[in-house]
Amino acid sequence: MASQITAVAFDIGGVLLDWNPRHLYRKFFGADEAAMERFLAEVCTQEWNTRFDAGRPFAEGVAEAIAAHPDLAEPITAYQLRWQEMVGGAFEGTVAILRELRRSGVRTYALSNWSAETFPETRARFPFLDEMDGVLISGDVKLGKPDPAIFRAFLSRFSLTAESTVYIDDLQPNVAVATELGMIALRFVDAAQLRSDLRRLGLPLVAEAPAAAVS
Repeated sequence: MASQITAVAFDIGGVLLDWNPRHLYRKFFGADEAAMERFLAEVCTQEWNTRFDAGRPFAEGVAEAIAAHPDLAEPITAYQLRWQEMVGGAFEGTVAILRELRRSGVRTYALSNWSAETFPETRARFPFLDEMDGVLISGDVKLGKPDPAIFRAFLSRFSLTAESTVYIDDLQPNVAVATELGMIALRFVDAAQLRSDLRRLGLPLVAEAPAAAVS
């Protein structure tokens, strides 16, 4: 199958970068995990965040949330002002795979749900994102996964064919849509499993990740 594969596309949050709002909100709620989880389930929710990924301005969403929960203005505001504290760092094992693929001549891309407001700072913080052949984020096209339209926009923008492109995501609904569109889709669990899955597809990776620092 490797002869058919010309490109590998990575999701970013959950695959290349450890994005989790709990990295920030443990600083607010300390040992009270239950209060933090209520805040993330009822105030700064995943659905609320998804609207930023699709292009909603942070200022608008933050103002709306503060109006509904004025007693929580400080942690709500932090969602915008301290956003980078939600990114714990890079998953070094996945970045090592990315770089091995590039060295072997495989084209690499990113397709991710991410706000256009926060991505430039994230990209500057993690220079390996500029090593890819192309990056498409949802905030730039005002579309979000798992909408099939963003996958089609991605394939079109970079002149890729679905059947020759591997797509990697940690969320099963996104994997399912990519599969329906004809891409070779893999559910990300961890770097070791991903390395095994890609080797099984015939891609040129060593059996174990080399030790290397990630920037």
